[in-house]
Amino acid sequence: MNDSNPPSNNPVMSAAVTGAPRVATVSDREATRPQHELVERAQAGDEQAFHQLFLDNREMVARVVHRIMGPSPEIEDVVQDVFVHVYRSISRFRGDSKFTTWLYRLSANVTKMHLRKKKSRPRFADKPLDEERSEMELGPAPDRPDRLAERQERISALYRLLDQLSDKKRTVIALHDFEGISAGEIAEILDISVMTVRTRLFYARKELYAALSAEPALESLVDAVADRISTGKAKR
Repeated sequence: MNDSNPPSNNPVMSAAVTGAPRVATVSDREATRPQHELVERAQAGDEQAFHQLFLDNREMVARVVHRIMGPSPEIEDVVQDVFVHVYRSISRFRGDSKFTTWLYRLSANVTKMHLRKKKSRPRFADKPLDEERSEMELGPAPDRPDRLAERQERISALYRLLDQLSDKKRTVIALHDFEGISAGEIAEILDISVMTVRTRLFYARKELYAALSAEPALESLVDAVADRISTGKAKR
């Protein structure tokens, strides 16, 4: 697999990133293969292996993009762009880190590159809400309309506060507190020291706590953030 074979001219790659029907389907056996084996086969040009890597990791990439960008109609475009970059650069993956660590790094870099191209970060609160992804922040949506309206208000308020954080702080808190990635792995992903990760995480939580305290709709989250600040809770 190399850059001379662009994904746009490759029907398997096009199907992988767009979800279009494929002539050949990946067998059930493919889905059970170890990821490192799929990576090795994809590096050798095996299109089915690459397609399975896409299926296995697409939702994780979409979460990372969503965490960094906030709600946006462009999330799917960025996810596809991430996998185009994976397709073009997987041959250069040397296995020095876990494949998922490499993929997290690539996802974060492509997302930030996308935001730089737009020249200004999107306002989270101005974007339509993604109910499926919002469940990760505030739990499943309630059945009652009045409670659903309250929940949507909390989601909008949370995104508005996250929008006030710097890119560096928001990326760290998104990866650690939302994705559950350890400080050590975040350091690998962002190519910074563990101490820098923990410092950014501390100040991100501190700023978020101060902002939460002024938002009545998010009162239920204040204690949780305060607890993380006071205990210095960080996975190792």
